[in-house]
Formats: sequence, C-alpha cells, structure tokens
Amino acid sequence: MAVTAATMKLSAIVSGAEQMKTSKEKPNFVIIFTDDQGYQDLGCYGSLLIKTPNLDRMAKEGMKFTDFYVTAPICSPSRASLMTGCYPLRVGIVTVLMPKDKIGLNPSEVTIPKLLKGEGYSTACIGKWHLGEGPELSPLKHGFDYFFGLPFSNDEDHPEYGPEFPKLVRNDKTVEAPADRAMLTRKCTDEALTFIEYNKNNPFFLYLSHPMPHIKLGVSPQFKGKSNRGLYGDTIEEIDASAGEIFALLKKLNLDEKTLVIFASDNGPWLQYGQDGGSSEPLRGGKFSTFEGGMRVPCIMRWPRKIPAGTVCSEVATIMDFLPTLAKLADAEIPANQTIDGKDIWSLMSGETSAKSPYDAFYYYWLGNLEAVRSGQWKLQLPRQEKFLWRFKGQRENQSRWWPAQLYDLKNDIGEKNNFAEQHPEIVRRLLAAAEQFDKELKANCRAPGKIGE
Repeated sequence: MAVTAATMKLSAIVSGAEQMKTSKEKPNFVIIFTDDQGYQDLGCYGSLLIKTPNLDRMAKEGMKFTDFYVTAPICSPSRASLMTGCYPLRVGIVTVLMPKDKIGLNPSEVTIPKLLKGEGYSTACIGKWHLGEGPELSPLKHGFDYFFGLPFSNDEDHPEYGPEFPKLVRNDKTVEAPADRAMLTRKCTDEALTFIEYNKNNPFFLYLSHPMPHIKLGVSPQFKGKSNRGLYGDTIEEIDASAGEIFALLKKLNLDEKTLVIFASDNGPWLQYGQDGGSSEPLRGGKFSTFEGGMRVPCIMRWPRKIPAGTVCSEVATIMDFLPTLAKLADAEIPANQTIDGKDIWSLMSGETSAKSPYDAFYYYWLGNLEAVRSGQWKLQLPRQEKFLWRFKGQRENQSRWWPAQLYDLKNDIGEKNNFAEQHPEIVRRLLAAAEQFDKELKANCRAPGKIGE
C-alpha cells in the first residue's frame, strides 16, 4: 500500500495513541454501516438489479439476520443507539442533527470505542458521524483515536449552512470543502484499509460509516453506470466492492479468523426519491416511517469459526446490541451505573441451539414519540395523531394524519397489510399497556445531550 501524506498522519495518530494494556488474543471488530439503504438492496436479501457478490459471500460465510432493527427511521438517533446501546430518547438524540444545531451525543456517555480503548484497542471512525460537530462533540470526544469523514449527511449543502458543506474532516480539521461526493466511498475505503494495515499487530475497532447511498448520490468513475439500478445501484455496488477489499486485506494479514465484521444500514430507504432511493420490499414503508420498511434493515455478521457459515437468524435483534455484545467479546466491563437498553446477542450470533431473542418487546420511536411495539410475532401500531416534519428535495413539509390502532402478524404478514386489531382486542390491550409502561419509565430516566459551549 502506497504511503501518502494521509497515511503518514494516520500512522502517527495510531502509533501515538494512549499507552494501554493490549492483548493479541482480543478479537478485532469492523462495523460497515450504510446510510438509507433499503432492506432489499442486496442480492442476499432479494435484489435482482443490484449485484453484491462480496456481501452475498459474507452472508454465505456468516449469518444473515431477517428481523434486525434500528431504533429510529432517521440517521442521528439510529447512530446514537449504535454508539451507546440505548434507545435514542434515553441519550437525548431524537431528531436529525443539522449544521446549525448546537447539540450532539453527550461526551459523558459510555460508547463502544470508549469501552474498547480501555482494553487496548485502536479505534477509528471513518465516514459519516452525524452525532455532533466541533471539538466538544466530535468522534474524538467519544473514544475514537481517529476520524476521517463527514460531520453530517452528504446533502447538507443548503445556502443556510454556508458554501463549505458537505465538508470532509480529518480529526478536527477540514480537508475538503465542499467534499467531492463521487469520491467519498473510495476515500473512506482507502482510509479504512490504511487503518487496518497499521493496526495489524494490535486489536482494533473500525467503524466504517459510508455516507452513501444517502442522497445526494455520488459514485467514482469506476462504478458509474455499471449497475442495472441507476446511480443508486452504482453506489451500492461500490460499497460492496469496498467490503470485498476489506475482506481481502484481512485475509492477506492473517486477521480473517480474528475479526468480527458486521454489516448493517442506519434506517430504511428514502422512497420519495424513486429511482434514486432504495427498496424496502417486501416490507411496508421506508425512511421516516415506523412501519417495518423504516426500521427493519439488512444485517450480516461474519467471523470464521465463531459464527456458523450459511446461517439465518430470524430472532429479533437490534442496533443497541452491538455495545453489550462487543463489550463481552472484548472482556470490557460496562459501568454498573450506566443504564443501557441493548442485549448481549452472542448466543444468537454463535448459533447456540434454541437461542431466542432477548427481547420480550421492542419499541419503535419517531422524534421521541413511541409509535409501535413488537412482541413475538405481533406488532401494534399505537393509536395516535401523527404530526411530523420531513425534508424532500430541499423543501420542508408538514404532514398530519390520524392512525387508529393497527395490529399486524409479522410472522404471516411481513408487509403489514392486514389489521387484526378487531379480531384480537386482548393482544391490543396487552401491547398497549406494555408500551405505556415502558414509555413512562424511559421518559423518567432520560439523559441530556451534549451541547456546544458547555
């Protein structure tokens, strides 16, 4: 690999990390996270138009989850859950953060990289952060040794934010403004490969959070026009190739069997953009929705000799489970005074016989409001007056509608087409009571977000 100015900077940062205990026996962790990718937008999840041979092979060599959830149908809250193992409301991040906002994830929160650094890991956030900007709220305040990427989404180029967005940042310094969207996946991949190369002899945690396929779409010349699904498909196929490069390097460095790799998306697809958005089929809805298409996402996990190859898990698991599960695998201790909502799902990942979901119920939140609950095969959309604000092609629009109670049998009706509320009033009452109790307890135990200037 050629040594560039960027790689030399990265080398210095990694080699100059705090001196902590290290252990070659600890596994490495790589999380590949995409932005607004639909449930169906991989070959192994049913796409007929987008070719993803590397991620399909990842599924064949590992485990594919069919009922994997994020905690919000939008970016920032979902990412807050990944970092902290909590529902977004618990950590005070319930809406999409914009450049003008002065809040972000509180640096006092326990995060995956903080826990792993305590066990001697080198840590890097490469790609999209979207949990706060500037010296007070950057990834460097949350346990990452190194950051290269975008503080926000790649479409934050509205006049109200200034001409420098979207800006590309290395640690706390802007290196390109505005960023060249076409080269974001390529640049993030190169940084990720460099980080792995320089940490081949010590445990590492790489959070590769691709800015794509969130609009505005961008793809390098090598992949432009190559897919059968337009520019959106091109971006997914470039991300797939990026994953292939990472797997190849892990194998070359003899790290393949020492590394757990997880692939997932932060929420469902932006369906309003049509050809430039993804597909959530056979699910209902997409981004901004608490129907399945907004919060059930593709998730694949691979770890040779640890996760059984070619397996499928249909138990409920969530983005909140990454923190407690990785902590267990790294022998990191979660502080007893830190309340988290995620669960250790290693029994599912390792294919333990008769392993079941650790969730009696999973709760679907939108902008801090509880909208739905799932328990087993049953999902209840709560009765409510729905009001929300969303952005489409630069315009902000208000929408409002009344939703009566809707009960869906997800085992037999994955597309949420048939409402069984009238046929099963006892299930409606049970789930409604559970939802009201959980929501009350959560709102009574929320923590404040971080604020610039404090």
